[in-house]
Amino acid sequence: MDPNVEKILKLPTKQKIIILVLLLVIETAALVWFLYIPKHNELKGLMAELTKLQGEIAEKTQVANNLPRTIKEYEQLNLELAQALTELPNSKEIPSLLTSITTLGKNAGLDFLTFRPKAEIPKDFYADVPVDIVVSGSYYSVANFFTEVAKLPRIVNISNVMFSDIKSVGNHMATKVACLATTFRFLDKKEIKDDKKAVPKK
Repeated sequence: MDPNVEKILKLPTKQKIIILVLLLVIETAALVWFLYIPKHNELKGLMAELTKLQGEIAEKTQVANNLPRTIKEYEQLNLELAQALTELPNSKEIPSLLTSITTLGKNAGLDFLTFRPKAEIPKDFYADVPVDIVVSGSYYSVANFFTEVAKLPRIVNISNVMFSDIKSVGNHMATKVACLATTFRFLDKKEIKDDKKAVPKK
């Protein structure tokens, strides 16, 4: 038998118990330090990863559940965009639109004293197309003209309206009206690129 073991066996019972307890404590500490703590840390990491994955699954599930509604909203926006596009003429349509405006004025009983297109004002993807207009006629004719312009399928804004030379002619009041009619047109890709190049660098 090993001499060290014999020495331990010859020790008093109290000392044997102390040694046994120390061995158990050392073994338990070793098990905790080398086995339990690493596994516990690994488990915490896995639980955190699981929580993260569950959150991602919930988020993606919500997106998937909302997909039909999102597609419907996208289609609706496309329809609204297509409708908006029909309200802005391209460059080829501007002359006919301006002709339509003068025709509406003449049909309303107005005399055109001035009809002067001004320089276009480029914006992001469209340009303002302003026209100085001066007409003469009755208040009723002017009101009819503005009403008919508002009904045009293309957007035409009337602004800067000024009345002058108000006088009585027969049984109605006549006036001269100056205003700014502004329509809009889309810029093509080349015009947008050229416009961006023309902007001075800050």
